[in-house]
Amino acid sequence: MRWAALLWCLASPLAAEEQAQEAARQLQAANARLEAADTGRDRIRALTETVQAYEAGLIAMRDSLRQITVQEAEISRRLAEDREDLARLLGVLSSISKTPNPVIFSHPQGARNAARAGLLTTDMALALEGQVDALRDQLHAAQSLRTARAVATNTLQQGLEGAQEARAALGQAVSDRVTLPRRFEQDPLQTALLVASAQTLADFAAEIAAGTPSPEDTLTASGDLPLPVAGIVLPDQAPNLPGIHVGAAPQALVSTPVDATILFEGPLLNYGTVVIAEPAADVLFIFAGLGTVFVQPGEIVSAGAPIGLLGGAAPDVDGILTENDASNAGQTQQVLYLEVRDRQSAVSPDAWFALE
Repeated sequence: MRWAALLWCLASPLAAEEQAQEAARQLQAANARLEAADTGRDRIRALTETVQAYEAGLIAMRDSLRQITVQEAEISRRLAEDREDLARLLGVLSSISKTPNPVIFSHPQGARNAARAGLLTTDMALALEGQVDALRDQLHAAQSLRTARAVATNTLQQGLEGAQEARAALGQAVSDRVTLPRRFEQDPLQTALLVASAQTLADFAAEIAAGTPSPEDTLTASGDLPLPVAGIVLPDQAPNLPGIHVGAAPQALVSTPVDATILFEGPLLNYGTVVIAEPAADVLFIFAGLGTVFVQPGEIVSAGAPIGLLGGAAPDVDGILTENDASNAGQTQQVLYLEVRDRQSAVSPDAWFALE
């Protein structure tokens, strides 16, 4: 019997359920933000914070739901493995309980052996009772996890729908803007010529920065800026590139970590859709791989303002539960490429951003 191996599951279901409850509270708070993000000057900021709140809640709910599902499957698997042994022991105990007392206390080799047999029977009954108690606890844990999984699945589905609604509202609020703060007007023809003649991202960044006035603000590289998207820094995807790749959920919100002027937005070379922002004189932040863009060249954006969304289609609940499987690894993850250039030279992003 492997009942001792099952005991590890007893302490963890409660933690998983509490984590799911906390994630549900985060999603409920995000929903309240969405309802409060009414029309007005700060609607874009409010909706940006709403999308970020949804993303944080969804990440927590995904983790807790996966944990609950794994624990439930592990309990079921171990119970199935020990079912035959348990049934055999229960059969022995049942047979003993039905045996008349005179027969139990008799032994062909005398009273002493009869007493020994009785003691062994008592010890076995006590051991089996402990195993039955462990089984009862496991069955209760499995039922609790099953209920928690159903609630978490429903909450996750509602959160996914709320996040999509918040993203759509944010996109609409951005498009509804009447006036945009601008430092300069982009020359579309000149930009098109630059794009057509660009051989590398570095050359293009240098050309686009040279033709625009620099902001007066200064910015110091302190290595503490938040990543522009909620995700994790991936191992080198392309060692020949000086930037980093950040893996994130489909349609994750990308925002600017500091005040900046948008110098360029559009497709470029093989980088996909690119946004180039200038947070300070001679400093460029380059974001590549966006699916939706909210900013326009010449626009001055404040710290935390939405730049756009990553591409891809948001997975449903079933997709979320299986996306960590080896067969699904990387199929739904989107990647943002982030590069930093200081005085026309690429520098390590960790000089500016907190990568851990």
